[in-house]
Amino acid sequence: MTVLDTALDPRDPAYLEGRSTTLQRLSELEAVLDEARAGGGEKWVTRHHARGKLLPRERIEMLLDQDSPFLELSPVAARGSEFPVGASVVTGIGVIEGVECVVIANDPTVDGGAVNPYTARKIRRAARIATVNRLPLVDLVESEGAAISAGIAGELSRLTADRVPTICVVFGITTGDAAYLPALSDYTIMVRGHAKVLTIHPQPIRGAANGHPGVEVRGTPVVPAGLSGPADQLAEDERDGLRLARQCVRRLNWRKQGPPPRDQRPVPPRFDVEGLLTLAAVDPAAFEPREVLARILDDSDFDEFKPGQGGALVAGWGELHGYPLGVLATPGPSGSASDAQKAVHFLHLANATATPVLFLQHAGAPRDEEADARTTAPLVHAVAKSAVPHLVLTVGNAENRVDRTDEPRFTFSWPAPGHTPADDGVIDPRDTRTVLGLCLSAVHSAAVEGAGHVGVFRP
Repeated sequence: MTVLDTALDPRDPAYLEGRSTTLQRLSELEAVLDEARAGGGEKWVTRHHARGKLLPRERIEMLLDQDSPFLELSPVAARGSEFPVGASVVTGIGVIEGVECVVIANDPTVDGGAVNPYTARKIRRAARIATVNRLPLVDLVESEGAAISAGIAGELSRLTADRVPTICVVFGITTGDAAYLPALSDYTIMVRGHAKVLTIHPQPIRGAANGHPGVEVRGTPVVPAGLSGPADQLAEDERDGLRLARQCVRRLNWRKQGPPPRDQRPVPPRFDVEGLLTLAAVDPAAFEPREVLARILDDSDFDEFKPGQGGALVAGWGELHGYPLGVLATPGPSGSASDAQKAVHFLHLANATATPVLFLQHAGAPRDEEADARTTAPLVHAVAKSAVPHLVLTVGNAENRVDRTDEPRFTFSWPAPGHTPADDGVIDPRDTRTVLGLCLSAVHSAAVEGAGHVGVFRP
């Protein structure tokens, strides 16, 4: 066992300054998160509650197992655009009847839950996470938005093709692209007296087959629940609908295909996570990835791979919440040929042992485009060939991130100037171990397999 050491001194003025900088960034981020949680504002939230209806996060809380965590994805999507922060939808991963699921919930207090380009992107990302990680998908639908070319139906069709179960609960009037969600889901629950599906075209799978006429609302044909709607079950109210959804998940008899954690009671890191606040504010030249690993890996145990080769890149093995993990860490996007060779060899071994890999990178360093392309082409090829799950954590401005992977399973960043979000969100550095642990558990819902060979790694 190789226990990492740490050089951070809480009494150092630089330590305190870095901590203060990150706390200020987190305060600004929290204000944006509050804006997203507020939905359409007090007026529309009050009106929604007055109708006896639940907000999206309230629906999610009642759907999930009591006291279980919910990893919300891209909570500040659409920030800085013409659309409301949060993109009128909540997405994330939570546990239902002991099963990790992806949950998508429209926010009807924001423009009636309208689907805009950011909404579509966020939903497609959540559906893709469900597909590649083999996580059942639960849609909590209520959206009166106009139809756009969202491509949502395509992602749901992919889930069906990959035999990943989909469950849809319809709480109210649902139009546009969202109207196809009930029809494309394996199980559909509609709330009696509230759920209505409005479609311009016949629904592709379970359209009006019983000959009952639709009802005209705003000039669009409606399929009322209880007549010819695509409901498998009718709920008496929203809480009953969520109960039925939990029951559906229970009856899936779902089992993980990946191996369980090696240790069901992992030893926590030996060093205080508060130090991550300081590390989040350092510049690339001063960034030391080993300091991060000492605060997120089980028992701060890290077996470094080829420590004498490729000084800019740190590679090695550890465990996080009991799950084996490989780490490739670099202070910047560029590296030497020696670094690239070392990384290719490491990825080959990770694939040979079916070990997920965390890419930890500082995105603030200046790039040498010519040198980067010349020296790292073998690495880019190796990453593209790698079949094990990839997780990405970016320190610094995520806008400058250079992905070495075509499609990471999850991508998060720490707060930086502008809070440019990574694909799946900006997280508090102190939550890194928890977030990565939830991600590792999720990726093990699918079989964890590696590629036979990812590239040439020896001269």
